[in-house]
Amino acid sequence: MAHAAHSAALIVIDVQNDFCPGGALAVPGGDDVVAPINAMMERYEAVVLTQDWHPAGHSSFASSHAGKAPMEMIDLPYGPQVLWPDHCVQNTSGAAFHKDLRLDGDLIIRKGFRPAVDSYSAFFENDKVTPTGLEGYLRNRGIGAVALVGLATDFCVAYSALDAARLGFEVQVHLAACRGIDLQGSLANALTSMKDAGVELV
Repeated sequence: MAHAAHSAALIVIDVQNDFCPGGALAVPGGDDVVAPINAMMERYEAVVLTQDWHPAGHSSFASSHAGKAPMEMIDLPYGPQVLWPDHCVQNTSGAAFHKDLRLDGDLIIRKGFRPAVDSYSAFFENDKVTPTGLEGYLRNRGIGAVALVGLATDFCVAYSALDAARLGFEVQVHLAACRGIDLQGSLANALTSMKDAGVELV
């Protein structure tokens, strides 16, 4: 069911240099999403961009844990956490948005800036209780529907979509404007979880 664009926001997830080819945590084809996302921006009442924004030595970095390698799992106080290569460190070129991405949206939400907790979702940190403030912003603007695009389909996009659905928003994920990492079946799992939660995959 198409939602009326006037009441919908486009949420652009983490289209940053470190997630694009050549970056520290490159998503295959990550830069392919830039042109379709730019073209979609006209159609929405609001455009919000998220920016992964980690301090150096973040707890989700494998380099912060002796003897651990990127893509290993670890248990942190809030639950299981994938350990990533250092990426999107504050004020580095890797954390910058892709040079061709339109930045004339309404709001940029930075996430992952608390050293001890990672943040995939645009709505909550990975402890699932600390809000980013995005929900309140959308509600204050009278927005009840969100369309999600960006990187990576199976992590930050999926987590954002599931949280948005849980919060009662009508949610679409536009797969042509997303790319995934696909870590041990994570892409198929994410797509199934989103469908089960009532997210419309476009």
